[in-house]
Amino acid sequence: MKIVKPDLFSLWTKICTEDDLASFEAIYHLLGARLLKFSIYYVSSKEVAEEIVSEIFVKCWENRKANLHVMNPETYLFAAIRNQSLKHLRKHNQMHLVEIEDQHDQLFVADHNPQKELERKELQLRLDQAIDTLPHQARLVFKLIKENGMKYKEVAEILEISPRTVQTQLFRAIAKLRIVLSAYRETDHKSSFHDNALSLILILSLTNYILIFCRQF
Repeated sequence: MKIVKPDLFSLWTKICTEDDLASFEAIYHLLGARLLKFSIYYVSSKEVAEEIVSEIFVKCWENRKANLHVMNPETYLFAAIRNQSLKHLRKHNQMHLVEIEDQHDQLFVADHNPQKELERKELQLRLDQAIDTLPHQARLVFKLIKENGMKYKEVAEILEISPRTVQTQLFRAIAKLRIVLSAYRETDHKSSFHDNALSLILILSLTNYILIFCRQF
């Protein structure tokens, strides 16, 4: 069944034209957590990221009458968070980045089998470690598409790169993850873990083709 995304543009229009506080709160609840994670990729501090997200939303409310031209509020807010995070880094001379754990990102459906649950958690940890080895830009591209379901064009606008560069960085990320996870599989001797690792590798391989047809437009 196709997932219907919230109509952020309608909410944004109500904010700009009707000063609709309920629509403003709705957008915050829909995007706030994801914007916070995105800022943490840059500033490595949850507290600083919270301040940045709050500042951007305050500015959006204060300047709502001038923002009616915005056609894609999601892309607009992600780009604003990126710019503000980079501004913070330049101001404080911080150039290091960290990854954070996504508590809601599940590779496999949990069941009541403790052994399988342990294997699932181990796979998740290894995938997180593999993602952490990606170059910065490839890592951001992978996370924006994988975790936020964005299209190439949207990611390109946020990161200020071309859609072709987004595609290239994504394919490089997937290729490296396949190599890293394949290496894990070769060094493990548990047959059940082999099966799960192989399934994960196949999923990542299929992602190449899925994203080509579903994300580039």
